[in-house]
Amino acid sequence: MPRICLIEDEESLVELIKLNLELEGFEVFVLSNGRLAIERIDEIIKCDLVVLDVMLPENSGFDVCKELRAKSQIPILFLSAKGIAADRIHGLKLGANDYLPKPFDLEELILRIQNLLPVSNPLPMENEVFLIGAKSIDFTSYEMFDIETGVKHVFSKREIELLKLFRASEGAVVSRDEILDKLWGKDNFPTSRTIDNYILIFRKLFEPNPKNPIYFHSIRGVGYKFTLQRS
Repeated sequence: MPRICLIEDEESLVELIKLNLELEGFEVFVLSNGRLAIERIDEIIKCDLVVLDVMLPENSGFDVCKELRAKSQIPILFLSAKGIAADRIHGLKLGANDYLPKPFDLEELILRIQNLLPVSNPLPMENEVFLIGAKSIDFTSYEMFDIETGVKHVFSKREIELLKLFRASEGAVVSRDEILDKLWGKDNFPTSRTIDNYILIFRKLFEPNPKNPIYFHSIRGVGYKFTLQRS
């Protein structure tokens, strides 16, 4: 069951959206405060998608979006009464995937959510814990643990699925088309920049020197290759 994080402070709208999403088969996790959302980022990025209001108490939706994008490429759909072009552009520049001005039609909201959700296609794993250098990945809890420093990181569902894909294809080139088919489906393509952002995140987390990767390689014009040793 896909899990949606709804970050909205208008109580009547929360009840309406939550009810309709649950009727469509979604699980809905609700937050109503921007500061609280930032404090619970690691929990939020375990969801499949975020529906995010711009005008929130304490911290704005723009602030929350910045924090989310610093850690994850989870799909973000902005909701806002501020429907002017400058605000939509600002939200999209921060990394949001879509922007729906209020008031909106519930059917349109649900369709936009469905279009942003990844296609569920989990890859079978013999062992749910995987080691890259000194970093241990738990595919069940979505957590990475740095054995040397003790630092933890929580991945989004799509990030975990991409790591599983790389692990299953270790040493082989994985094309962009294969990544798109397995993680997004044939009818829901992100931009090429979206995939590049995932690789940048992985390099920052795993590579001793992100500018000279030994694990996550870009193959010009084709896709990517994951290796546990320098090729």
